[in-house]
Amino acid sequence: MAFYIGAPVWAHKGWVGNFFPKGSKSADYLCEYAKRLTTVEGNTTFYAVPAPDTVQRWRDDTSDTFRFCLKLPRAISHAGPLLPHLDEARNFVDLMRGLGTRLGPMFLQLPPRYSPTAIDDLRSFLVAWPREVALAVEVRHADWFKSPNHQRLHALLREFALARVLFDVRPIRDVPEDKVEDSRLQARVERALERKPDVPLVPELTAPFTLVRYIGHPQVDLNLPLLDEWADRLAAWLREGIDVYAFCHAPDVTVSPQICRALYERVAARVQVDPLPWDTPESGVKVEQSRLL
Repeated sequence: MAFYIGAPVWAHKGWVGNFFPKGSKSADYLCEYAKRLTTVEGNTTFYAVPAPDTVQRWRDDTSDTFRFCLKLPRAISHAGPLLPHLDEARNFVDLMRGLGTRLGPMFLQLPPRYSPTAIDDLRSFLVAWPREVALAVEVRHADWFKSPNHQRLHALLREFALARVLFDVRPIRDVPEDKVEDSRLQARVERALERKPDVPLVPELTAPFTLVRYIGHPQVDLNLPLLDEWADRLAAWLREGIDVYAFCHAPDVTVSPQICRALYERVAARVQVDPLPWDTPESGVKVEQSRLL
């Protein structure tokens, strides 16, 4: 089993001077990020397919224990049925093989309009997906969360040992406004709610790995009860030999590393996991003691 934790992006100038050293340049962001966290969601590939030399640079800027979990381009996932875009998907996978061991599970985010009526299209796409490349599937149409569609989706994913993305929006949907101390943070949450789907959490496994997308509250302390819940769940899965990829989002991505750190410390208190590179002397990174234990 392995526990990887990271943010949705590696390049955020708001991290300079706190998460990254003062004076960090944009060309250094990935290298600095990989000195602290162990995976990244890689949303950049949703919007544009990188050139081969860019993929090589990503590989060169990270250690062989780092993992990129890259989102399939929207030209594949958000352009109607999936099957007509199979060649594009294969070409994307072939390009990303340039990452070598750094290539983690990819994930296919389906748009809200992609309903269970398209399950045959999804099956055909998954049948043709290269078996040696791990894939997680995120559904957003409300009918996927109802019977019998829920069971049919999980049976399909289990058939091919593929994961369902575990998408948790409770941190921004279920926190009462009167608990938020900063009106600016509440405004960020409200904007995020317009973009994030209102779907229930389905914490079930369909593969030997899982990919979690935790949409954290930007007032970090309000996440702590849910982080304790997630730490219990992840520690149990890790004991079973499940590989875990956990990504901590927030309406203000500046606080995502803090949420990552808080979740990591909680998991590490429950089960033995590898130290974060953040905490190793050879990283050259000054470690600040978490105040969120």
